[in-house]
Amino acid sequence: MKKISNLSVLLGLSVLAAATGVSAENQSQAKVQSKASSTPVLQASLPTTEVKVNESETIRAINTELNRPKQEVAQNVTSVSQLSDVKPTDWAFTALQSLVERYGCIAGYPDRTFRGKQATSRYEFAAGLNACLDKINEIISAGLADKVSKEDLATLQKLQEEFAAELATLRGRVDALDAKVTKLEAQQFSTTTKLSGLAFFNVTGATGNNAVLNPAGAPQATPNITMSGLVWLTLNTSFTGKDSLVTQLAAGNGNSPFNNYTAGSLFNTTGVPFTDQQAGSGANLFVLRELSYTFPVFEKASLVVGPRVNFYKYFDNIRFIYPWNTSFNSINSTLLTNAKRGAGAVFLTPLGNQFDFKIGYLAESNEFGTNGSASNPNQGLFGGNNALTAELGFKPSDAFKFRLLYSRTNLAANAGVVGGAGFTPSLPGTVINANNGQSDVFVANFDWLVSKGFGLFGRYGYGTTNVNLTAGGSTNVVMQTFQVGAAFPDLFKEGAQALISFGMPFNFTSGKGSLATGAGDGGTQYDLELSYVYPISKNISLVPSFYTIFSPNNFNSNPTVFVGNLQAVFSF
Repeated sequence: MKKISNLSVLLGLSVLAAATGVSAENQSQAKVQSKASSTPVLQASLPTTEVKVNESETIRAINTELNRPKQEVAQNVTSVSQLSDVKPTDWAFTALQSLVERYGCIAGYPDRTFRGKQATSRYEFAAGLNACLDKINEIISAGLADKVSKEDLATLQKLQEEFAAELATLRGRVDALDAKVTKLEAQQFSTTTKLSGLAFFNVTGATGNNAVLNPAGAPQATPNITMSGLVWLTLNTSFTGKDSLVTQLAAGNGNSPFNNYTAGSLFNTTGVPFTDQQAGSGANLFVLRELSYTFPVFEKASLVVGPRVNFYKYFDNIRFIYPWNTSFNSINSTLLTNAKRGAGAVFLTPLGNQFDFKIGYLAESNEFGTNGSASNPNQGLFGGNNALTAELGFKPSDAFKFRLLYSRTNLAANAGVVGGAGFTPSLPGTVINANNGQSDVFVANFDWLVSKGFGLFGRYGYGTTNVNLTAGGSTNVVMQTFQVGAAFPDLFKEGAQALISFGMPFNFTSGKGSLATGAGDGGTQYDLELSYVYPISKNISLVPSFYTIFSPNNFNSNPTVFVGNLQAVFSF
């Protein structure tokens, strides 16, 4: 039966040389793998009782099999001489030769070995036997019965009778699996779309007093402790198995207490934590957080295109930094951070085994109101705020990666103001009476897994922005930023991670005199972050985090602000 043959493929089942009548005491010494299989043979004997199939485990097993690299597929064998570990002096050589060359119902492992000394169970033998019976049935059905000798048929009939109980049990298992698969197919959400989600509960508090000045130099009220939520719902659709249409919806009512101290021209320069925020355009309103389509181009490259492409997923990534356990200032370089998403495209390709290259163009897309450049005919893809970003990655080993980025940003004026909140992180301050601006940003970062439980990371950014003034002429502002940190993967529990990070969000090295806001009183802000992701179960994690903000908003006169957050993360 074909069903049994399929089961033998999934289990990597083997059968002895049935056509020559192998003795029972030698049955555990030889292996014959089903022709379509590449999965190594199970070492333990299967139980004699009915096996309960876990549906989620079944799906994961099927996905694993479908996504197995091409080089793992078993090699077809047309001659026993192609099996490198089988010699003419082996006791089963003649038997293998018969099965390979007369019936073609075995295959070698990917490395063209037979591995005949591995042990086998009666169930594995029975399933493999059935695979060879299927092959013989095909020969007979094709009108080639004369190709099968009476001796072979007699031997196979005896073996079939000997293993009748095992074959019946295997048929029952396959029938039960078919029933469960049918049920899953009938009840699944979609044949092409998978739904996943993340839900965040946040309890956040911040110290400070009424003397803390925002970037514009105005005092702010001390915030109270807050509790907020944020949900990301992601629909991932594939039409060919190699492409991916991502539709992500989000809703949230967060407003991190630290935002009280950044209100004004610089919205959310620290954002502690990143997920303690509204979803985009208002509290508890569903917004389209991402809408992009990824598909392969050329042999190994891929292209991402869409009206809402998430920048931080593709550029300036550090492997230890997750959005749900860090701040806005840590996800990407602070000279790139606010450009979280936009309309445009990203091209990604490997360059050999150690290098990779990415380049993307993004235009502001309704991120801060209804006048987003990409969807506004007065601005469009190229007339408003936009950025062209390229990254070259070097990975000499799995433990270390180094990245170089360059970004060219065009800054549109809003009511005569360039910079500040919005799509313009390359100028974290504001210049008034301006027409437009152009920025060049250079970023380098690395991450290094020094040992299994310890990693280091860091990044440095340098940017220069030229702002064209309405009165004629221009002004130039130069900035720099850095961040260093350490991570402790699997600390106290597998899947956990502790993180400590210290950074300078931005420091104006020249041109600060032309800034209306952002330069403070000449001070320099520094951020210290500590967080710990603790998985309670596969789908639930607790994330306590603590942030210390020195000289907030670049005012030396501002007191140090402390922010604490306890977050529960639910994934489904």
